[in-house]
Amino acid sequence: VFFDGVCHLCQRSVQFILKNDPHGHFRFAPLQGTTARERLPVDFLHADTASIVLLENGKIYHRSTAALRICRHLRWPAKALYAGMIFPRFIRDAVYRWIAHNRYRWFGKDETCWLPRPEWRQRFLD
Repeated sequence: VFFDGVCHLCQRSVQFILKNDPHGHFRFAPLQGTTARERLPVDFLHADTASIVLLENGKIYHRSTAALRICRHLRWPAKALYAGMIFPRFIRDAVYRWIAHNRYRWFGKDETCWLPRPEWRQRFLD
């Protein structure tokens, strides 16, 4: 999971995933980091383009599809959010883009990337 490392909403989302991913399915890297630069196309690396990107089995998902595909691996009741896939992607992504566009204003941002708690550090890549 690649996330905007300076966005408070994105940081909270990563913390939510960590707390609800009992099997340790996901690894994390900030979009501003080395791992993202090595593994993602350039257009995914700008914070105003995407706030969450999922690389799963060699395929890249972004916006609402990434968020919902992540949910399907989490414990209940978060897993139920995957049902949102029934809505057409253009509708899901319109809502996602609206939230992503306003995330810094609504939730704030940091000057540097957020650092995880020590017990979660092994799940993070740079």
